[in-house]
Amino acid sequence: MLLASPEDFLPLITSHQRLLGLDVGEKTIGLALSDILCVVASPLETIWRKKFNSDMEHLQKVIKTHNIAGLIIGYPINMDGSEGPRCQSLRQFARNVEKIIPLPLVFWDERLSSCAANRMMLEADYSRAKRETMVDKLAASYILQGFLDRMNYLKRSNDA
Repeated sequence: MLLASPEDFLPLITSHQRLLGLDVGEKTIGLALSDILCVVASPLETIWRKKFNSDMEHLQKVIKTHNIAGLIIGYPINMDGSEGPRCQSLRQFARNVEKIIPLPLVFWDERLSSCAANRMMLEADYSRAKRETMVDKLAASYILQGFLDRMNYLKRSNDA
């Protein structure tokens, strides 16, 4: 079920369940995993895309293994805030995922996530080859961490 906002997502998450962040590209899907308290995001893996069904089989295994409660999908908004053709493609991807995976899904702005991941790896002096294998899962981690920060802010605001 595709939700409109983190505010809609928050009531659906119970304690001790993890969230999975996705950075969906044409060739890969970067995955990041939250801790059970939904405070910290960590890079998990990169799925090299083949066919949609085999990608979803792999994703379902990850979901089952890690007791995932919901999916946070990076949404490729343009820097000026407009939506381009990649947004339309990602919306179709999410609609297809909804048919197979019965979990709440929400989009999260992914602007500059890959840039931040690349900058971090450059500062750590990673080789070009190493950066290529890690950028997608690090970008997914960046996306998921932004969502977790927002979700925890909403929790604190509701408690006050």
